[in-house]
Amino acid sequence: MIPAAPARLQPRGWQALWRDAIRDPRELLALLGLDALPGVSGGAAEAFPLRVPRGFAARMRHGDPHDPLLRQVLPLDEELRPVPGFSLDAVGDAAARAGHGVIHKYEGRALLVSTGSCAVHCRYCFRRHFPYAEQTAAAGQWSEALDAIRADASLHEVILSGGDPLSLSTPKLAALTDALAGIGHVRRLRLHTRLPIVLPERVDQELADWLARLPWPVAVVVHANHAHEFDPAVDAAMARLRGAGASLLNQAVLLRGVNDSLDAQADLHERSFTAGVLPYYLHQLDRVAGAAHFEVPDDQARALHAAMRARLPGYLLPRLVREVAGDASKRPM
Repeated sequence: MIPAAPARLQPRGWQALWRDAIRDPRELLALLGLDALPGVSGGAAEAFPLRVPRGFAARMRHGDPHDPLLRQVLPLDEELRPVPGFSLDAVGDAAARAGHGVIHKYEGRALLVSTGSCAVHCRYCFRRHFPYAEQTAAAGQWSEALDAIRADASLHEVILSGGDPLSLSTPKLAALTDALAGIGHVRRLRLHTRLPIVLPERVDQELADWLARLPWPVAVVVHANHAHEFDPAVDAAMARLRGAGASLLNQAVLLRGVNDSLDAQADLHERSFTAGVLPYYLHQLDRVAGAAHFEVPDDQARALHAAMRARLPGYLLPRLVREVAGDASKRPM
């Protein structure tokens, strides 16, 4: 008999990888060869569940409890400690609602909270307390959100956010953008997404084809906080996005114990440029309840940014900003 050839393993689709995310802090620590750590909280994970794609966890350093990727996702007791000045709605989203799932803060552009789902739950997320069940634009087949945009001719740019808009299937995204294409005053589309970083398999050919067909210039703003978040799979996802005609920008958050050193910042922005992504914003932490342990003092943030300016070429220097509720733009620091 001729022996059968071994079956070739087929790559798993992004939906299967999404479903296979790590949800138990004990499993995550065990995968990294770490024993139970002091301060790791089951209570914090109940209040804001752990969710980490396995591919993202694979980029964490084995045996290192201070790994900068691990620190971004590991639930800690500190999240449950009330801290004055930290609130449920740190950036004034509630006051800026302009329709179901529509947030209108800045001149000429509106943000669609397209979904509450995300592939990774970052512990510093400024929308960790957002009422997604009540305020997602997808309710009613986008009708109220689209009506709000259609009624305001001053809106020239639509920003898809969430959650993460790439959590939606590509056909759902296409249905939304097909509807937006009928609104003549919309001239640009922007996507704020972490999926190409944490689950790069999401950037498949179907998604690239959808992006390439869009009738507007498209900016994809990804979110990486540390150079170790980039790997060959992420590089390939960025290349596919660029190949579809998207302009790529990165926004990061300044986080204590993650990227609050000159070397970490320089490495991040140089590595993102290697992947074809220009640095855009470095956000001072939004003061959302549960995230106080990530805060870097303003004076330290300014000093760090000054050191970055001296070390990096101008095109690799992100703007250091803070979002302040009611301001007409991000506030430069």
